[in-house]
Amino acid sequence: MHRHDDEPATASVQSGPDFDPASFVRRHQVAVFRFLRSAGCPAHAAEEVAQDALLLALERRIGDDQAPGFLRQAAKFLWLRRVRDEGRAQARLLEAADRLWQRDCAADDGDGLIAALQSCIAILPERSRLAIERVYRDGIGREQLALELGIGEHGARTLLQRLRAHLRDCIERRLKR
Repeated sequence: MHRHDDEPATASVQSGPDFDPASFVRRHQVAVFRFLRSAGCPAHAAEEVAQDALLLALERRIGDDQAPGFLRQAAKFLWLRRVRDEGRAQARLLEAADRLWQRDCAADDGDGLIAALQSCIAILPERSRLAIERVYRDGIGREQLALELGIGEHGARTLLQRLRAHLRDCIERRLKR
C-alpha cells in the first residue's frame, strides 16, 4: 500500500495477550480530543476524528510508547482531510448557488421570487400558512409545530414537505407568466 506524505507512518506494534483495546482508548482519547480542539476542530467533529484516529491505532496495534505521536499525526491527517472534503463540498454548493442566482435572480436581485413566494403564501389555507410562518419566520422545529397543530411529528414533516412542493410549483407557475 502506498503511503502519502501527509499520512501517519506506522509505529511500533503492540501485541500479545495483555493488549487491551479499551484501556488503550481510555489512556489516549482525552489527549487526542484536546489536540484536535486546540487545532480549532469543533467538539462534535473532534469526537468523531479522535475516534477514527484511535480505531486506526488499534487496527495497526500501535504500542503505548508510540501512541501519542501516532495519534496526533493520524488525527491531524484525518482532520485536514475532512476540512478539505467539506471545503470542496462548500465550493460546489457555492458554484451551484451562483448559477441559480444568475438564472433566477440576477435581473431583479430576487424581487420577483420574493413577490411570487409572498403571493403563493397569501393564498394558502390558514393552517398551512400558519405552519409555514411558524417554521420559517419564527424558527420553531417540527416537534413544536406538531404540538401546536395537534398532529404527530411525522405528520408535521409530511405537511411541510407537501407545502414546500406546493410553494415551489406555485412560484414556478407565477414566474412563467
